[in-house]
Amino acid sequence: MSTTFKLDTATSRAHPTPQPMRRLTVPKIQSRKADGATKEPLVMLTAYTARTAQLLDEHCDILLVGDSLGQVIYGLPTTLQVTLDMMIAHGAAVVRGSYHSVVVVDMPFGSYEASPQQAFESASRIMAETGCAAVKLEGGQAMAETIAFLSQRGIPVMAHVGLTPQAVNALGGYGARGRSQEEHAKIMADGNAVQEAGAFAVVIEGVIEPIAIALTQALEIPTIGIGASAQCDGQVLVTEDMLGMFERVPRFVKRYEDMASVISKAAGTYAEEVRARTFPGEDQTYQPKS
Repeated sequence: MSTTFKLDTATSRAHPTPQPMRRLTVPKIQSRKADGATKEPLVMLTAYTARTAQLLDEHCDILLVGDSLGQVIYGLPTTLQVTLDMMIAHGAAVVRGSYHSVVVVDMPFGSYEASPQQAFESASRIMAETGCAAVKLEGGQAMAETIAFLSQRGIPVMAHVGLTPQAVNALGGYGARGRSQEEHAKIMADGNAVQEAGAFAVVIEGVIEPIAIALTQALEIPTIGIGASAQCDGQVLVTEDMLGMFERVPRFVKRYEDMASVISKAAGTYAEEVRARTFPGEDQTYQPKS
């Protein structure tokens, strides 16, 4: 049993209270794929705050603190401006707000590409300061040496191949990958390289479906699809995209709710009541004791 913090939401301010919990582990995630197949697909969503983590945790196997927080939380144009400090702050919050899921934290652009040693310094800081279970980095064959260096030193690594957002400038945009034979071969080679290097799982993003299926069948480690195929060993989406918080989302996103409209409507009702002086009412104010 491990001890973490679960937020007490019975009060207006969420006070953490220690509770003994049994959290999933990286080996448990990896063992979900046996003999080349995963009977129960892995569920992964992004989380950036303690409260969001708490709401998602019971439904997920993995919570990803993605560098997508740069766009989702901070309004940045791409993920390239995200810093290590940002990832650590949000990663620690997600760990505090969860008790069941494996928490994986993205390594931001510029924190690992220079050398395996640089990657270890960044990853060890993420692990120590957040309490997360693993890190995720983008790249296939080019990052194999780094993945091996981290894995051999006790840092579990989730890899990421196909469309890699941190390399958007080199790729020329966010279009689907794998349409040419050359790209097809590279994605397959990248997947095999990260597996051989010791990655415990790999995200396959934005590739044409036959490649995602072929790579899933070829690898012994779980594949997590995003814009890939339902035949991957699991799926991940940006939670705010899935909840309908933005008008524009990638084609591969399915909106499961229209939370933007819900929030806007609630704010509008609040504004009307404030202007009409009907809020706060008797239930929200303190009256003299009789």
